[in-house]
Amino acid sequence: MWQRIQTLYIVVAFALCIACLCTPLANFVVREEFNQTGAYAGFWDGYDRVEMYNLWLTSGFKRVFYFCPILMALLVITAALVFLDIWLYKQRALQMRIATFCMILLVAWNIAYGAVIYLLMSNLMQTWRPHWTAALPAVALILLYLAFRGILKDEMLVRSLDRLR
Repeated sequence: MWQRIQTLYIVVAFALCIACLCTPLANFVVREEFNQTGAYAGFWDGYDRVEMYNLWLTSGFKRVFYFCPILMALLVITAALVFLDIWLYKQRALQMRIATFCMILLVAWNIAYGAVIYLLMSNLMQTWRPHWTAALPAVALILLYLAFRGILKDEMLVRSLDRLR
């Protein structure tokens, strides 16, 4: 199991998904005029810098409010399936299908992250700066693609050896 390079790719992809779950994704600076007027006047008082995690926004290690559970759900499901994918090394066809589904989920996470930043936060905040950890799902996507190619090569090798028998 551990001698296959695709297993190492999958393990690193799992570690990156878990790391992204535990770290902030972006920093935001609240507009002054937003605090004074509008429907949410007074809600952001005292919060000039806010960090975005997968599930909530925080400011000064205090949870502000639950924000976008879709990011958390996509990453938790992906991490669980990637962990399962590590142990399916004897069932290559199923391992390829799960890796493909995880890649689709990671693309969906990146799209949801962009949508959350663009649609919701651009109207509420003045500036935002993404953390480097926001790129971890994209790196995990690349590693899962490399693992998929390795699994496919193994499957083709096994099929060619079956033809020779």
